[in-house]
Amino acid sequence: MATALQRAIESGQQAITAEVMPPRGGDPSHALAMAEHLRGRVHGINVTDGSRAVMRMSSLAVCRLLLDRGLEPVLQMACRDRNRLALQADLLGAHALGIHNLLCLTGDPVRAGDQADARPVNEFESVKLLRQVKAFNQGKDPVKAELLDGPTTLFAGCAADSHSRSWSGLQRRLQRKQEAGARFVQTQMVMDPAALERFQVELAGPMNLPVLAGVFLLKSAKNARFINRVVPGACIPETLIERLESADNPALEGVAIAAEQVKRYLGIVQGVHLMAIKAEERIPLVLDQAGVSSLPG
Repeated sequence: MATALQRAIESGQQAITAEVMPPRGGDPSHALAMAEHLRGRVHGINVTDGSRAVMRMSSLAVCRLLLDRGLEPVLQMACRDRNRLALQADLLGAHALGIHNLLCLTGDPVRAGDQADARPVNEFESVKLLRQVKAFNQGKDPVKAELLDGPTTLFAGCAADSHSRSWSGLQRRLQRKQEAGARFVQTQMVMDPAALERFQVELAGPMNLPVLAGVFLLKSAKNARFINRVVPGACIPETLIERLESADNPALEGVAIAAEQVKRYLGIVQGVHLMAIKAEERIPLVLDQAGVSSLPG
């Protein structure tokens, strides 16, 4: 049976996702509380997987906890920390646990994190992981021809940066991901609607890849400048930073900016992916201001 996210994307409906971050410890209660704010507002809740190469609870475990609470998860799976055997095991485990939405990622380099002496694996990257998902969905065993229990039903997407400075490189990479089996694409944060429109018209559209544009909730001018400084590829324009700086309530101004982006981007692509680190409770307000209604019960 198709997931809510898969049904929305494949039917051409407006698709909304958002993300939560697993805890840096053994208690998932805060992450689950943040996810509760998204109930009835999104088609899927992404659970990050060692984002920025920082230790967090297993994405697979948090996804199952969300599923137990009637919330639809999107399992982010990064290749950095696991060899092919471990990735294959987690893919089969996700299917067995009822977790079918998947975002295939290469993963941030270890040097970006706080344990720079950790040993990366990187036997697979996102394209190879997508190929493995496609093979499992076709019932293929990597060694014995066929999976004994039949095919999996994983709905896999990929990531892309619509602001990439290498357009030809982005095109080649996205083409490889589409050919490997990606069913949708979630972009990194988008700050330029013209770049998103070009990405849709010239790349994703001709490849028949539905796009969910990344909307990042800014909290303050200081927050925006920090992101520009430390996040590779971040390009928050000075005009938005000045809006935050001059606002009486920067947090609410950030909500207003995100709502404007959601409304604009939904006129260009099929969906949006909302990122509100440590402020997930504001996502419903963003959607309300953007005129995006709750999902049917």
